[in-house]
Amino acid sequence: MTVGIYFATTTGKTEDIAERLHGLLGAAEAPKDISDVDDLSEFSGHDGIICGIPTWNTGADSERSGTAWDSILEDIGDLDLNGKKVAIFGLGDSSTYTENYCDAMEELHRYFQQAGASMVGYVSKSDYTFDESKSVVGEQFCGLPLDEDSESDMTDSRIASWADKLKQEIPGL
Repeated sequence: MTVGIYFATTTGKTEDIAERLHGLLGAAEAPKDISDVDDLSEFSGHDGIICGIPTWNTGADSERSGTAWDSILEDIGDLDLNGKKVAIFGLGDSSTYTENYCDAMEELHRYFQQAGASMVGYVSKSDYTFDESKSVVGEQFCGLPLDEDSESDMTDSRIASWADKLKQEIPGL
């Protein structure tokens, strides 16, 4: 069983989190920048996929990450990913952009779900301080939100807990 980790980044923070997650998960393949992926069908070769996405275009209805993810969202939705477990982590700023916290996660989540993937890695919103987020589904985030700008002191414990959760939800980790 294989698990791929994919990310897109503007400042390097999302890549850093992908690397740290890889270290905690061990069994996953080394993180890969989505802009280096020539053929999205490589997703089909994995049993599990973990994706990292920042939110830059705050308040936008679409293309919220401001990264290479934005140009392939519809292509992801056209894939057949039935049976694949997909988890998403996102970076945002809960202090400055408190009304759009990690909004890009929802967009990526929606397109993977459209492709038939089984979405995992949901996180309770109760331990976060923010006003609004498109990435909240019910009482949970549709992935792991992280704030390296205002809450970086909480990142290590958040990714460690999430890695433990993913080990239970994605076979092969």
